[in-house]
Amino acid sequence: MTTTDLETVLAGLDPLLPDLEELYVDLHRHPELSFAEHRTAAALAGRLREAGYDVRTGIGGTGVAGVLRNGDGPVVMLRADIDALPVAEKTGLPYASAVRAPGPDGDEVPVMHACGHDMHATWLDGAARLLASRRDAWSGTLAVVFQPGEEAGEGAEAMVRDGLFDFTGTPEVVLGQHVAPGPAGWVLTRPGVLMAATDALRVVLHGRGGHGSRPETTVDPAVLAASVVMRLQTIVSREIAATEQAVVTVGAMHVGTAHNVIADEAVLEVNVRTFDEQVRRRVLAAIERIVHGEAAAAGAPREPEIRPIATFPVTANDDGANGTLTAAFTGHFGDGRVLEAPLVTGSEDFGEFGRAAGAKSVFWLVGGLDQDTVLRAMADGRFERDVPSNHSPHFAPVLHPTLRAGVETLVVAALTFLSVGGGTLAA
Repeated sequence: MTTTDLETVLAGLDPLLPDLEELYVDLHRHPELSFAEHRTAAALAGRLREAGYDVRTGIGGTGVAGVLRNGDGPVVMLRADIDALPVAEKTGLPYASAVRAPGPDGDEVPVMHACGHDMHATWLDGAARLLASRRDAWSGTLAVVFQPGEEAGEGAEAMVRDGLFDFTGTPEVVLGQHVAPGPAGWVLTRPGVLMAATDALRVVLHGRGGHGSRPETTVDPAVLAASVVMRLQTIVSREIAATEQAVVTVGAMHVGTAHNVIADEAVLEVNVRTFDEQVRRRVLAAIERIVHGEAAAAGAPREPEIRPIATFPVTANDDGANGTLTAAFTGHFGDGRVLEAPLVTGSEDFGEFGRAAGAKSVFWLVGGLDQDTVLRAMADGRFERDVPSNHSPHFAPVLHPTLRAGVETLVVAALTFLSVGGGTLAA
């Protein structure tokens, strides 16, 4: 990639920013849950067609892919996720979501882009339009993918299974990014493992129900559930070495329907985050042992049930491609804005694309919050308390310079790996 090529493509960004801001606000106001992103997908597909892409919709349910074939060169894939979360927005923004929609169980829930996927989609739309407008600056095949169902952990696999690469061609490199609760405009990269693996489990604890006034005739699943929840907290503190990392969270517990009734069962939903496969196996085995052990100690009439809900593998970057891209980002943004990312305990299904294609993949983070607020919170040791993170009802990226930074990173990344000025795919 030459400086001239990059400047040629990015010259169109300033006049495009008002349109991108309008797109972002629209997507934020109209969030849609995993695999229900019909309005979002239609809007993004229409914009790709206007920019000259060959477009296919409905991939993996509600996924969208656009392809721009522009002479000889590699197939480079850029990906953004588009689904929202069942969260009631509390940002106070004039364009805050008031949407409610049926959740997976059919009950109506509030919906919000609490993870920033609306920003991801806007970034990718901007980069796709800029690259389409200056095809003289690059050659190869550009595949633009808007992925549904990331929050469900199933969207990437669904698109691959539904023939994504038959349409786009098999990519040689897959590129993606995520907005993060860091200073807006900062870019964070990391070789190797960047984001954790996730295992989500549904645990059903069986008791023996009865009247609340006669607990001696029952096996109380509420007490059993409480014992399981407390004992699970000892896995990280007592079974994982201080030099290793894991998170075990009980995110949901449902038991009982009335104050004077002892229920028949309790249901827990457990979330596990790990970075190492051996640690992952130990944590999952410990959960199995504790759940069965506590049920036996309580005299449960039936064995508990433990069923996987979702699994995300670790997100790991190709070391060479990450190094090449980090150097390109540093050359464009400068040393002060490109830093090494910490290990992230959040998870992503982005890596499924690279694994399925046998391709190099790189995923990085772009800061999206007010710089002064974040740096002040860091200096005061209050970052975790004062800075809303992804999935918070208060999480809201600032529009500027976040919009510009994320479009620029995708353009820099694409031009780094597309054939430019007679060059070939970067190492």
